[in-house]
Amino acid sequence: MSKTVLVTGGSGFIAGYCILQLLEQGYQVRTTVRSPGREVAIRDLLKEIGQQPGTALSFVVADLTSDAGWPEAVAGCDYVLHVASPLPLTTPKNDDELIIPAREGTLRVLRTARDAGVKRVVLTSAFMAVGYGYPHTDRLFTEDDWTITDGPGVSVYGKSKTLAERAAWDFMAAEGGSMELTTIIPVAVLGPVLGKEVTGSNELVRRLLDGALPGYPDFYMPIVDVRDVANAHLLAMTAPAAANQRFITSSGAAFSMKQVGTILKGHFGEKARRVPKRSIPNFVLRFAALFDHTVREIAPDLGYARKMTSEKAHRLLGWQPRKPEIAIIETAESMIKKGLVKA
Repeated sequence: MSKTVLVTGGSGFIAGYCILQLLEQGYQVRTTVRSPGREVAIRDLLKEIGQQPGTALSFVVADLTSDAGWPEAVAGCDYVLHVASPLPLTTPKNDDELIIPAREGTLRVLRTARDAGVKRVVLTSAFMAVGYGYPHTDRLFTEDDWTITDGPGVSVYGKSKTLAERAAWDFMAAEGGSMELTTIIPVAVLGPVLGKEVTGSNELVRRLLDGALPGYPDFYMPIVDVRDVANAHLLAMTAPAAANQRFITSSGAAFSMKQVGTILKGHFGEKARRVPKRSIPNFVLRFAALFDHTVREIAPDLGYARKMTSEKAHRLLGWQPRKPEIAIIETAESMIKKGLVKA
């Protein structure tokens, strides 16, 4: 009989690709949604890309802020991919509005998974839990590093991801029993859009294509393709060497926004005519940050490219990601094809 895997937050971008790859590999997949209506939407997304899983995919209504539904969600599962995490559309007035659901939701999933006899949980963390709050130096960040949550330039989202992952490891040390934990730590995730929703770092590509950015900020972004992030989750789920390990997933050195724009212009020509041609001086952006929370998020990192290594994922998981250029181009192609950018 095929193994059963729970994927939390099934309507999310990374979770959607995890579900797709699990189904392609013959697993029975269960996923959580916050409302029953999301089942139709997720099945429609899968149908759009040629997957009609039928009974191989099932749904349970559960929310990170409540115990309801979680025992049913994990019952009979061999593995859990805990991908769901609160992601605010705007900066919350109180940090705890984001931190508490992220941390307590993670502990809720771990506790119910342990009680149900799940073998291993793979938790989706973020590079924001590794490389932030430090002085801007040539430091090479690895899985041994942790974000300094009260350090400079740490966002509320970064704090929530750091504290949630730390809480997960503390739980495992104190109460995890025989269950195993692995964490996947992706950098900026790009990749073909599922459905019509553009989220996360994909929004930067859309804003470049739409001409929503008048110029390039001096901002650097390490990139990983969502399909490779999902693949890392599946590899970490079963690889014996992955037990109780963290894995940074990045396709290589950080790209500047200007490099991303140059790739778009070079590949798409006229379709990328709105992509900027000039750069925006840092002093202009720092002034804009006084009024715009989106600019405020990137202002501390203007001119700085963090360095990190995914050597551990290559070595222990056999993980081989796509080149960043492929992620950029295929992200844009999906948006253009679906009419998500200006014609």
